[in-house]
Parts: sequence; structure tokens; C-alpha cells
Amino acid sequence: MGATTGTWHKAMDIDDLWEGDMAAAEVEHTKLLLVNVGGEIRAYQNRCPHQAWALDEGDFDGETLVCTRHMWEFDAKTGQGVNPSSCRLTSYPCRVGEDGAIMVDVG
Repeated sequence: MGATTGTWHKAMDIDDLWEGDMAAAEVEHTKLLLVNVGGEIRAYQNRCPHQAWALDEGDFDGETLVCTRHMWEFDAKTGQGVNPSSCRLTSYPCRVGEDGAIMVDVG
């Protein structure tokens, strides 16, 4: 996960990202993929490390993200590659504020 710089930006509201869903967002010119895994929010760069295909165009079954371009799979909770296991998604620190805003620190 990227280091926290302390500069948080609103990506979207938690009410717009239900459990088991994913959504694209953009913060400070950084394209993000927000994922709600069992009620926990994760923020990743919205591109597959293979050929930079947008991950929000892929599939998410609540646990695994699948890039539709070449079927690469990632653990949605950790960003670790499942198939192949030698890769990882770029992640960003995120949190949900008391007002329900999903805040991301893109560095």
C-alpha cells in the first residue's frame, strides 16, 4: 500500500458503493477503483498491471477482481495477484469519514 501523506480527498460517498460492489472514481488526476469487500473499502489504481486495462470494466464477485482483457485475477481485499500470483495492484490508503465520505490519499 502506498504511504499515507495525510492529504485526503473525497472519492465518493459510502452510500454509492454497496457491499460487494466496485466503482471507478478520479481523485487529483488519479484514476481509482474503489471496492467494497465485506464492508471494508479498498482503493486501487484503476488499471491492470498487465496491460493497463481499466479494472472497472472487469468483474467482481465480492472477493476476486477479474480483468476482462486477459482474465488476470486479484484478491480484492489485498490487491495480490491470484492468477498470476507474481503481480499486485497499486493500492492507496483510504478511509470512510463520519459523514460517509470515502477519502483516499493518492500521495
